[in-house]
This record gives sequence, C-alpha cells and structure tokens, in this order.
Amino acid sequence: MSKVEDFLTKEEEQAVVEAIRMAEKETSGEIRVHIEKSTSKVPYDRALEVFHELGMDATELKNGVLFYFAVADKNFVICGDKGINDLVADDFWDTTKEKMAIQFKAGNFKQGIVDGVFSAGEQLQKYFPYQEGDSDELSNEISKG
Repeated sequence: MSKVEDFLTKEEEQAVVEAIRMAEKETSGEIRVHIEKSTSKVPYDRALEVFHELGMDATELKNGVLFYFAVADKNFVICGDKGINDLVADDFWDTTKEKMAIQFKAGNFKQGIVDGVFSAGEQLQKYFPYQEGDSDELSNEISKG
C-alpha cells in the first residue's frame, strides 16, 4: 500500500468526512481535504493547484477552505479563498496548523484533521452563516492524488 492509503484508515476517513459535514452544516462555506503521496512543487503552490482543480475557487462567496497533505513529504497546507481569508485573523491559519501539528506529532492524524476542520468550520459559520436555500456546492469526500 502507498503512503496515501496508510495515512488514514477507512474508518478514520469516514470520521473526517463526517467532521466536514458537521462543520459545513451551519455555513455556506465549503471544506475539502486532499491527500497525496508527495509533491515536487512548493507545497503551498501545489495546494493552490489542487484548490483550483477541485473547483474550490468557484464557490459563490469565495469561502472555500482546503486542507492539503503531501504525506511522504510530511507537509500540509491550509488554503482559504479570498472571502474567508479577508475576514479571519491574520494568524488564524498558522494557529490552526500549529494545533493540528501537535496531534500529528503524536501520531493522531485523524484527530488533527478533524480539529482543523472544526476550527475552519467555526470561522465559516461566524462569517458565512447558513442561509435558507444554501446548497453544498462541493463534495465532502476526501480527494486523493
């Protein structure tokens, strides 16, 4: 098995998908998780590519958040679109990454991702609360490269 399949068990993947569903329940924001083995690019640049490939830059309110993981490289990036980036505190994504990294260092990858998803969800709910008629614009499933 590759590092991508070893990163999370099927049960852990389902827990992450459920966390995304719960985090998006009270917001029009969109959260995605993408896992791939590695990248030859600067991780942030690759994350921006994936953000675009997944259509996250096409959300109506520019409120998508991507958690990107290159597992063999031990790198991860959080990308927020312009709508959410303009509203959260300047250090919000770095602070969220630090909290996730604490879990990762302990080997708790699922919990780190779930914590990050809920943290992003709280901010999305604060700034982009669910409105009548909002639809889930993007899949909640984990994408893999």
